[in-house]
Amino acid sequence: MMKALYRWVDERLSLSEIIKFASKKTVPAHRHSFWYFWGGISLFFFIVQCLTGVLLLVYYRPGPEAYESVRQITNEIEFGWLIRSAHSWSANLMVVAVFVHMFSVYFMKAYRAPREFGWWSGMLLLILTLLFGFSGYLLPMDELAYFATKVGLSIPEALPVIGQPMTNLFRGGLEVSEITVQRFFALHVVVMPAIFLPILIFHLWLVQKHGNATLPSEEAKPASERKSIPFFPNFLMQDLAMWLIALNVLALCASIYPWGIGEEADPLKPAPEGIHPEWYFMSAFQTLKILGKMFSGELAAFGEGLGITLFTLGLLLWTLIPLYDNKHVNGRRARNATYFGLLALGIIIVTTIWGYMSI
Repeated sequence: MMKALYRWVDERLSLSEIIKFASKKTVPAHRHSFWYFWGGISLFFFIVQCLTGVLLLVYYRPGPEAYESVRQITNEIEFGWLIRSAHSWSANLMVVAVFVHMFSVYFMKAYRAPREFGWWSGMLLLILTLLFGFSGYLLPMDELAYFATKVGLSIPEALPVIGQPMTNLFRGGLEVSEITVQRFFALHVVVMPAIFLPILIFHLWLVQKHGNATLPSEEAKPASERKSIPFFPNFLMQDLAMWLIALNVLALCASIYPWGIGEEADPLKPAPEGIHPEWYFMSAFQTLKILGKMFSGELAAFGEGLGITLFTLGLLLWTLIPLYDNKHVNGRRARNATYFGLLALGIIIVTTIWGYMSI
């Protein structure tokens, strides 16, 4: 019965040709192969985001009823709390997975030719992932989301010349309000997916076209000494096993630590003490705080501008690293790129921990 069904589908979709193509692809096998799974894990959490997001759309009402609709989803609708919790946790886990994927690609030098566009499209996906998280954080419109969004918007607002008008455009005025929720909702469920999906498809196509990059130390070995495994079924089965582990981690987080909802946002109330943006913006937030203290008073604007300039410059250098470290040898440029990566990773970790300790 199953053979007959497979034969019927194969005659129409040419499944055997796809399997034949996949079976010819190989994945390098070495002691750092573990890092190859993080791109797939990021994709898994994105799929969870899409599925749970569609379910939440059934009951969520943007605008003046945003808070009430999320309260109903969380407290009254059957299993609503679980869907919302899975959506929120998978968003955070996706950011973690994307960061791990990016740094593993960086330190494995997988941005070198011919994979430059894979690196650049990945950077775009990282930025969009962070914007997904930021735009979705406000949607419950509770007290924490409201004030954290105000803090988060103060970062792009510090940009010279374009900061204020750009922030007002996204905010829908001078203050975070129901209009802001409406605009963030449109960005979150329509505009950004429309931008994200084509870039994701392009990124996945590049991965399939060029395959997984191997370590420079492996490239230096003779071809006969390099090890690899077939993509289908060996690597695919391992990838699916990692998806299963990721699903279990998500299920544990969502069920043991369900995402709650605070009090409804009241713009007339003072901001709660220790208010801060989401953890993935904490590094930028803390750096601006440090610079703000260094350049207080009349120089405060200069300090904010300096912080934004440093971030922009750092991101630009990070993005253009394939053009600098473009040789398949571990020379001076390769070492400098590694030091730059370690410096960036160290700054992010230290300022993030520092930020939480100073709350």
